[in-house]
Amino acid sequence: MLELKISLDVMKTLSILVFTSVGALWAQSAPPPPVFPDIPGDKVIAHFEDGVDFTMADLKDLYPVLPPALQNAAVKDPAEFFHEYAVMRKYMQMAEKDKLDEQTPYKQALAFNRAFILWQAVLDRAFRDATVEPAEVVNYYDRNKEKYKQVRVKAIYISFSDAPSVTDLTEDQALAKATKLVGEIRGGADFVKLVKENSQDETSRAKDGDFATLHVGDNIPDAIKAAVFALKQGETSDPVRQARGFYIFRADEVSYRPLSQVRDQIFTTLKTQHAQQWVGQIDREIKVEFPNPAFPPPKPQPAAK
Repeated sequence: MLELKISLDVMKTLSILVFTSVGALWAQSAPPPPVFPDIPGDKVIAHFEDGVDFTMADLKDLYPVLPPALQNAAVKDPAEFFHEYAVMRKYMQMAEKDKLDEQTPYKQALAFNRAFILWQAVLDRAFRDATVEPAEVVNYYDRNKEKYKQVRVKAIYISFSDAPSVTDLTEDQALAKATKLVGEIRGGADFVKLVKENSQDETSRAKDGDFATLHVGDNIPDAIKAAVFALKQGETSDPVRQARGFYIFRADEVSYRPLSQVRDQIFTTLKTQHAQQWVGQIDREIKVEFPNPAFPPPKPQPAAK
């Protein structure tokens, strides 16, 4: 069972949040299975005082729905885990004997939590059962190819200081120097030679300016992303300001991640979209009537500025 970390707002909002969570979880690799003793599933591993036997198969079925702390306890200290589980079962039996499950607010809490869990189960099934045809993956890739653009860049970095010493540049001086270098590069100067003579990024300078292969989805500053992905192969950017300096980027290679690398990502995206469409249809079909004109009360209006 997938663990869905979502907030309890309104169901319409929950549907979106759940599918976002489920889609992300589905795309991830499954966590490694817990290391339990090599005991056949039908063998009893615990016996409770009310006569109930608990098998290894029961533990393996229960484990995925436990909170992480209890999952850890079930593996690391199973004796203590089963003691606490037995205590919980005892309290449950006491509550049922005293019919607490039929009293407010426990009755309502049980009913709501049952509905909530089953609601999650249907959403989980909707995602799991959504089908994606191979042709859909190819078509999505072709329509959204810019999402998979990648640019291998070299860079020159010119730093500046807010309180420059004799050897430091002010921001205006650094910009002037970077602008001059851009002009030289666009005029045919050797980029690698200028890297070695001017760049203050030691890591890339040691590699003849090789900076990185950047992808559209990378978590990089917006200014760098805008500059780099506007370049054609062989082009050089204007100076790009960052917190302590200016970068000059040259696009050594502009290409696209091959479909083979992003097929699983696209499959999950389409699977989530199909499931969300199904959820949206159900949502549009649900109607709630409010016969009392006093309910729901009017929403408070924002205060006038």
